[in-house]
Amino acid sequence: MNRQRFGWAPYALLLPSLAYLAVFFAAPMVQAFGLAFQDDGGNWSLASWRAMFTDAQFREALVTTLILIVIIIPVQFALALAMALVLNAKPRWPGLWLYLYAIPLGVSELAAGILWFAVFTQQGWLNSILEGLGLLDRPFIFLDYENQGWLILTIVLAEAWRATSIIMIILVAGLQGIPRDYVEAADVFGATFGQKVRRVILPLLRPSIQVALILRTILAFQAFAVVIALAGQGMTVLSAEAYRWYSDYRDPHVAAAYAGFILLLSVFSTVLFLWLLPVRQEQAT
Repeated sequence: MNRQRFGWAPYALLLPSLAYLAVFFAAPMVQAFGLAFQDDGGNWSLASWRAMFTDAQFREALVTTLILIVIIIPVQFALALAMALVLNAKPRWPGLWLYLYAIPLGVSELAAGILWFAVFTQQGWLNSILEGLGLLDRPFIFLDYENQGWLILTIVLAEAWRATSIIMIILVAGLQGIPRDYVEAADVFGATFGQKVRRVILPLLRPSIQVALILRTILAFQAFAVVIALAGQGMTVLSAEAYRWYSDYRDPHVAAAYAGFILLLSVFSTVLFLWLLPVRQEQAT
């Protein structure tokens, strides 16, 4: 294909998006990094980073954030892949299935946290159902701040319900781009469903998997409202610490350092996925 055919048209079409990213993402990011390396007098300093790394809550926030990501991402990917395969199989009323799967996307993070708090609280829906069935004599305390395991489980369930559809939509788009000839050839050779998924679908779906995992991991580093709604002060994550330093301590410099640290972790995770899931570029003939 003649690369000069379209001229400057593709670049002109990209300009609005680039301008939006520059104004609302790049500029604030540069300002935040600048704020993280300055003191109250506007002088360049590493005091904010030292305050962050020596903060009593930093280690707990970092460990909790990483634990949530290590659990949430595989769970959401497995669920999203199953949902995408169901939709790609073209069941009856596919629009209804897609609508049901995508409903959580219309719920804000805070609203989702409040909803799941109503499920797991001591007098919530789950305890009411279990007591009504005679499975419990008294309410079970799921949101026990002395039991971090239950708190992590409730947050994982809430995040899986709220954000799995993001991965699903990307995987559905990738599945629709796979030529059916490959799957039909696997059927001819007698491949089982599991073999088709492992040997045919997943390798061809690698570009979509790469994008989905990068996007979801970046968003997981920013998890905040669901954690606050379910755990309150009983658990902290990096984004919650950034908010605490800004709102409670009125120190935007340390808050910006936390934000910059989250950004660095996001960049690191992106590079890691690009390295672990390389996408082979096919040369046009």
